[in-house]
Amino acid sequence: MYNYNLHTYGVHLHTVLHQEDRYAFLAEWYDPTAALLRRYQLFFFPRDRSVEMFDVKNQRIFLRRTRYEDLNQEDLFVGNRVNVFSRQLHLVDYGDQYTANQLGSRKERTLALIKPDVVNKVGDVLERICSSKLLVTKAKMTTLSWKQAADFYVEHQSKPFFSNLVQFASSGPVVALELMGDEAVSIWRRLLGPADSSAARKEAPQSVRAQFGTDGVKNVGHGSDSLAAAARELEFFFPSTAGRGPSNTAVYGDCTCCIIKPHAVAEGLTGKILNSISAAGFQISALQMFNVDRANAEEFYEVYKGVVTEYPTMVTELCSGPSMVLEIHGTDVAQSFRGFCGPADPEVCRHLRPTSLRALYGRDKVKNAVHCTDLPEDGLLEVQYFFRILDA
Repeated sequence: MYNYNLHTYGVHLHTVLHQEDRYAFLAEWYDPTAALLRRYQLFFFPRDRSVEMFDVKNQRIFLRRTRYEDLNQEDLFVGNRVNVFSRQLHLVDYGDQYTANQLGSRKERTLALIKPDVVNKVGDVLERICSSKLLVTKAKMTTLSWKQAADFYVEHQSKPFFSNLVQFASSGPVVALELMGDEAVSIWRRLLGPADSSAARKEAPQSVRAQFGTDGVKNVGHGSDSLAAAARELEFFFPSTAGRGPSNTAVYGDCTCCIIKPHAVAEGLTGKILNSISAAGFQISALQMFNVDRANAEEFYEVYKGVVTEYPTMVTELCSGPSMVLEIHGTDVAQSFRGFCGPADPEVCRHLRPTSLRALYGRDKVKNAVHCTDLPEDGLLEVQYFFRILDA
């Protein structure tokens, strides 16, 4: 728990703390101009959704209490990145015990592994996860080797189904998800249902395994059975050391790039968008969640700088939270997928292409649900930018 001397704030802050609820976090922001990592104490007041920031190094108020509608209480958890007035802040610790008790005491992280039999239904699974009030904080499509699958399921090594389980888990792409929320371990396992899909159909007919599973091996997914198992399994797929986890599934050929933008992810639209893409016949050959910092967002959108007036707000949107990046694979796919996304302005889409992604899920020209590659020759470059450069 991070603490600092509140005396700097004087009597005013001390009084505020006793008058109303407020939550405190230690936040870090990388200042690209100075090439420095700056630390702030971020305060959030739920009564009027206002924020205040205190510069830890210089021991002074950086941002006086200001109403900020774009920050929600559910965004506030250690490890998340939040956007406050165009600054992407990484929440690295609780600022006091009260905040830890109120917001962190029941927060858990668990692994959800979507098996090869339902990777094509990952949108449906994500919709169920969203409806259960769990947040997807990391995601990656990968293909496990036999050895990797055997290592992951090593606790089942002595059981008769081990060989079939390992063979199936390594037979095609899987999607690993980190889920976060109150009692996430038990909620995800309850959402999955009994391990045997036939039993699930009898005992928990609304569960994911009852709806999409086949038997005890082809049973939709895996869920960590304890917090200790979750920590170990999350480290397997999302290791703290870069480059150590299973690789992504990008093919880097006959491809185009799609980004489900942060606003759409935050609104719980990821599952619906993935379902729409699959229903239209497009193949999702790679999928991964990225938290893009401002420098990378500027670099990625550089081609639009000075060309479209929305460039600054496009950058701000892309680095405002996690986005889901897809490689779409197919012959001459860039042009057809761009048509499927529709014009940049959702209002225009709703008139001209009412079934397009942006017509269905977009809000305005910046928060228009998805980015898609404009020029066919740029498809590979954009895919490489995320899956080869940012995933390094």
